[in-house]
Amino acid sequence: MLEGISAVTLAVSDMARSVDFYQRLGFVVASGGPESDFTTFRVGGGCLNLTKRPGYTPGMPWGRVIFYVSDVDEAYRAALAAGLEPSTAPRDAEWRERYFHILDPDGHELSFAKPL
Repeated sequence: MLEGISAVTLAVSDMARSVDFYQRLGFVVASGGPESDFTTFRVGGGCLNLTKRPGYTPGMPWGRVIFYVSDVDEAYRAALAAGLEPSTAPRDAEWRERYFHILDPDGHELSFAKPL
């Protein structure tokens, strides 16, 4: 009966900082933006939402959001070129995905992956 995920919403403490981070990863703002309390990025057929919560700090462990990309190594190089610091280098996993991880400014773990 489940058909898909429409959106994932993450709490962030500083919207401008978070929007800058996600834009540097290649996300494009669909609505909201640096001065907004709620921002939406289109991701394929769904959305990644950010909601501003001043003073927010995530509890650990909180989980992970996985984004499929066409080329994991290119996404990794683009993140480095944008001045970001992924927490892992690209690797092939035993579950047959190539991936790397990066933490957003509020400590949310993001994975960029492609099935092998």
